[in-house]
Amino acid sequence: MMTDVSRKVPDEVYAGLYPYYAELCALSELRKKPGHGVRVRSGWGGHSLLYLNGVRLDRDVGHPTLKLCEPDAEPARHGVGLSVNSHYKNANWVAAEGRDFVWRGALASGERLSAEAYERTQNYAKSIGVLDGVAFHDALFRDKPRGMSERDYMYEISVATDYAVRFGRNTYGARIPLDHQRMARIVRYLNDLNAPYRDGSKTFQWRLFNNNCSHVAHNALAEANVWAPWPTGEWPVTAAFRFPVPKNEFVDLVLRANDLPIKDPRAIYRDEAARRALLETGTVPAAPGALAISAGAITDNDVYHTKRLKLIFYDKSFLRPYWRHFSRIFREPRYTDLRANLAHFASLYRSAREESAPLAGGDPEGDERARFHACYYRSIEGEAERIRRVLASLDHIVLPRAVTESGASL
Repeated sequence: MMTDVSRKVPDEVYAGLYPYYAELCALSELRKKPGHGVRVRSGWGGHSLLYLNGVRLDRDVGHPTLKLCEPDAEPARHGVGLSVNSHYKNANWVAAEGRDFVWRGALASGERLSAEAYERTQNYAKSIGVLDGVAFHDALFRDKPRGMSERDYMYEISVATDYAVRFGRNTYGARIPLDHQRMARIVRYLNDLNAPYRDGSKTFQWRLFNNNCSHVAHNALAEANVWAPWPTGEWPVTAAFRFPVPKNEFVDLVLRANDLPIKDPRAIYRDEAARRALLETGTVPAAPGALAISAGAITDNDVYHTKRLKLIFYDKSFLRPYWRHFSRIFREPRYTDLRANLAHFASLYRSAREESAPLAGGDPEGDERARFHACYYRSIEGEAERIRRVLASLDHIVLPRAVTESGASL
């Protein structure tokens, strides 16, 4: 049975500490019960969703387009969840606005997911224009029930995939703090990705090996130098042996954001994406505040099956490294608990200041190496100071009783 893993601090508290953050989410399969509109079932590979806090939708465009909240525009209060699937004809991705709506739709806390709540959520999605300006491929409408409008059908088959994802899916999120500069890069990349579909110069075709939901989320984070980009458009036979899948990506990002050898500047320098991040933005992909989040599907549920929902790894080795990493992530508090995470990074930064030696220069790369080393130490000092500020803020926050006693914040 899926159980919620503690975040120790509620979403709104975390967003107050880290207004700009990304959360790459792996979503389980989806199985809808009969008798509630169109019957929907997905595969065991699940689905990927990218949540961006500090970002809003630009509703004046009439097509999925993002705009970045400026620091004085309360970025902590806003966020969007981006989804990619094979439905879309004139968009690579769509987005739902509002953290609570992305996860729970229009369902109130403690409310049962009834047929009425299910319909209310769809009506709300229509009112905020989740699919405004988006066309679906014609072939999808062959299964549309007689008497249902195309618009209603589009919103019906998008529930629990493009919005209200916990209605029928278990979720695993890898959350990584960003800043205004890096989030701006992500927003620009995603808007550019949708542009040729918006103007009609291209028709979107989802492809499992070459252009799936995980490609978009991965490459959006690559724009912020979190990791190297994942190529698209490869020869399918080659791509079939290695392509991103949601649950693998979740594990990879948790480990990337927490386990890079940040005490070793030489190792960071050899990592191209990490080196570029440090030189261009003064940051390292591994940083305090990066957490793993887990939440089950809404169990008090009339509409979806919520037991034994599958989400597989693409794990070719008989050693099953992804399963071992996944188990460790939810066994060690530093991956899921903010205070433990901050204490872990504080220890790493103390060691880095004591043990790190300058990179050798005296070659054509010497200037870059010297600049890198200066950036490295500034980053270490800056992040250590931010840990002190965050811990001081947490000391003054009174958590809800349920969080204090049980750690449950979902």
